[in-house]
Amino acid sequence: MARARRRFTTFNLSFLDIMSCGFGAVVLVFLITDHAIQQEADAINADLLSEVSMLEDDIQEGQIGLVKLKNTLDTVSLEVVSAEGRADRIREEIDEINALLTALDQDGTSKESLIDLLKGELSQLESEVERLRATAEKNAGKSARDYVGDGNRQYLTGMNLGGRRILILLDASASMLDHRIVNVIRLRNMSPEVQAQAPKWRRATNTVRWLTAQLPPSSQYQVIYFNTEAKTALPETHGKWLDVSNRNQLEAVGDAVSELIPGGGSSLHAAFDAMDTLTLRPDNIFIITDGLPTQGDKKPKGTTISGPDREKLFREAVKKLPKGVPINTILAPMEGDPMAAAYYWQLALGTQGSFISPSKDWP
Repeated sequence: MARARRRFTTFNLSFLDIMSCGFGAVVLVFLITDHAIQQEADAINADLLSEVSMLEDDIQEGQIGLVKLKNTLDTVSLEVVSAEGRADRIREEIDEINALLTALDQDGTSKESLIDLLKGELSQLESEVERLRATAEKNAGKSARDYVGDGNRQYLTGMNLGGRRILILLDASASMLDHRIVNVIRLRNMSPEVQAQAPKWRRATNTVRWLTAQLPPSSQYQVIYFNTEAKTALPETHGKWLDVSNRNQLEAVGDAVSELIPGGGSSLHAAFDAMDTLTLRPDNIFIITDGLPTQGDKKPKGTTISGPDREKLFREAVKKLPKGVPINTILAPMEGDPMAAAYYWQLALGTQGSFISPSKDWP
C-alpha cells in the first residue's frame, strides 16, 4: 500500500532554520554598517595626515630660519667685536696724536718749522738719489757692451759674472721652442723662420746677449751651443777663448746665436766634452737650459726616455765637470720635468755657483 505524501505548511519550518535566517540578517547588517564606518575613518585619517604633513613642513622651515638667524647673529656679533676693536685703535691713535700735539706745543714747535724740517729731509734724499744715479752711470761703463731688456728693467740675479775665462753653454734642443710639449711638437713641424721667433727660444738667445754684455772687459769667454752635439757659436773659434774687449766679435757671437734653430735631443755629455777642446779650462760656467738631458754619450735606442733615466744621465754627465768651478744655471720652464730644478739647484749648491728660474720678461 502506497505511503501518503506529506503536505507542506509554514508551520513545518524548524527552529534552527529560523535562527539561521535571523543570524544571517544580523551579520549582513553588521557588515554593511562596518564598511561605512571604515570609509569614514579613512577619509578622516587622510585629512589628519595632510595636516600633519603641513605641520612638519612648517617645522622644517622654522628650523632653517632658526639656523639662518643664528648665523646672522654670529656674523653681527663678529662685526660688533671688529668694530669695537677698530674703535679702540682709533681712540688710541687719537690719544697719541693729541699727546704729540701737546708735546709740540710745549716745545714751541710751529707748523712752519715742521715743514722746513721735512723740506730739509727731502732735499737730503734727493741729493742721495742723484749721488746713486751718478755712481750707477759710472759703474755702467764697466760692462762690455750695453744691453737693455724689455721695459728697460734691471734685475738683481745674485750671479757672479766674474772670472778670467767664462764659458756659456746654450741648450739648443727642440724643447727650447716652448714650455709645453704639444707646442714643441707643433713648432718642430713649422718653418725655420717660425721656429727662430719662438718666444722661449728668443728669451734663451737674449739671455746669452745679456750675459756677454755683463762680462768684465778684461776677461775671456766662449759660447757653445749643444743638442745631441756641441759646437761653438762661431765655428772658426773652435777650441779658442775670445776676448771680451773685442766688441765686434762679441756682437758677431750674439748674431750667430740668434740665427740658430733649436732641434734634436739634449746631451750634457756633449756639452761638457766640448770643454776639453779649449786651451785652458774655464773658471766660471753658465748653463742655459730647460731640463735634464735626454741623451748621454751614445745615441739612445728608443724614441722616448723616462724621468729616472734622465736623472741618471744628468748624474753621469756631472762627473765630467772640472773640480772647483762654479756652475751657474738659468733654467727655463718645461712641462713634464719636475726634478730638473732640484738637480740643478743641488749642482749650484755643491759648486758654489747659482741657480735661477727667471720670469717670462727676463732679461
